[in-house]
Parts: sequence; C-alpha cells; structure tokens
Amino acid sequence: MKSIVMNQTLYDYLLSVSLREPDVLRALREEAASHSYGGMQIAPEQGQFMALLVELVGARNVLEIGVFTGYSSTRLALALPPEGRITACDINEEFTATARRHWQRAGVEDKIDLRLGPALDTLDGLIAEGRGGTYDLAFIDADKENYDGYYERALQLLRTGGLVLIDNVLWGGKVADPAMNDADTAAIRALNQKLHTDPRVSISLLPIADGLTLARKR
Repeated sequence: MKSIVMNQTLYDYLLSVSLREPDVLRALREEAASHSYGGMQIAPEQGQFMALLVELVGARNVLEIGVFTGYSSTRLALALPPEGRITACDINEEFTATARRHWQRAGVEDKIDLRLGPALDTLDGLIAEGRGGTYDLAFIDADKENYDGYYERALQLLRTGGLVLIDNVLWGGKVADPAMNDADTAAIRALNQKLHTDPRVSISLLPIADGLTLARKR
C-alpha cells in the first residue's frame, strides 16, 4: 500500500479535521499567498506537523535556515516554551520585514534572533562561537544549491538526538525525473541520495507538501 493520492477534495477534508491555525498564522499565510514568490511558503499542515515535532523533542533552541515571510518561524516559536529561542537565517531584508511584523503580532519577536546575511557564513559563525551541539532542531528551507552545506553545518550545531527537517525534497517530482538536471534539482537529488546512506542519522522522507525529510542525529 503506497501513500494515498491527495486530490483537492481529500486535502480540504484533511485540513477541516486536522488544521488548528491561529488567526495570526492564517493572516500571514494569506498575505504570503498573494506575493509573487508565494510558492515559497510552506503548507499549513506542514507547519503544524513541525510544531508538533518541536513539542515531541522538547526543543528549546531551534535553527531556521530560510525565513521568507515568517510562517514557519512563527509557527515554531508559538510551539516553543517561554524560554525557547530560534536563530533565523535569511538574506532578504524585504521578506524578513514582513516576518518581523507578524512575529510582533504573534507576540514571539523576543524568541527569534534574525541573522541577516549569507546563511553559510552565519552558520560558520555560530560554530566558531562554540554553539556546536547546542540546538535541538533545525529547519532547512533556503536556496537548494547550498542544501548540502546547510545540512553539514546543521549536524554540527545539533545535539545528539536533535532533528534536522529538510523541505522540498521531492521538488515537485523533478527529483524522480532523469531528464531534469538543473542545478537545484541536482542538488536536492544528491542530498537525498546522501541521506539515504548517511550513518550519522536516522531518516524518514515524508510525502507531506513538497516532501519533508526528518533526520535524527545519532
């Protein structure tokens, strides 16, 4: 038995019996959907699932690589305990200005430390600061060509038992099409293959939204 095909009727039913979305998140999602880059936004059921993972692993320190307009960071921050913190990495001031506005509306702005600049530099800086092994969960959803670099640094920053979440790993089905060899598709495909045999982690690739890989650091 393979995963069920999710048509619109079934997807609407799934949301109707599962999604618990605060008004601030719904407003953020609707605003992002009208954006020219709205397709970069994660699905609401994915955000809810990731928030549940935050609770399940007892996360206190979260690393986010790729903020966009802030839906995922807001959702994760709301799931964190009062002392929980997110280090959020992005390079786009315009997108993150929207995120900041919604963080404030949700009352989570004090939980989020936004680091503007190339994420690889930010992550290397965190490692240099001695932050290795201090994060409980990392979410990667940024430029695809650097996914492997983000993954390697996230592993260094996570504690043993910490969880890496990697978005867009099915990439609209392109990863399974041998005719698709653009740089983004090739990068995701290569990381998927690497994760499949990486002894440092336990993994599961879930067909949620555009594909989400969970990798637990051993």
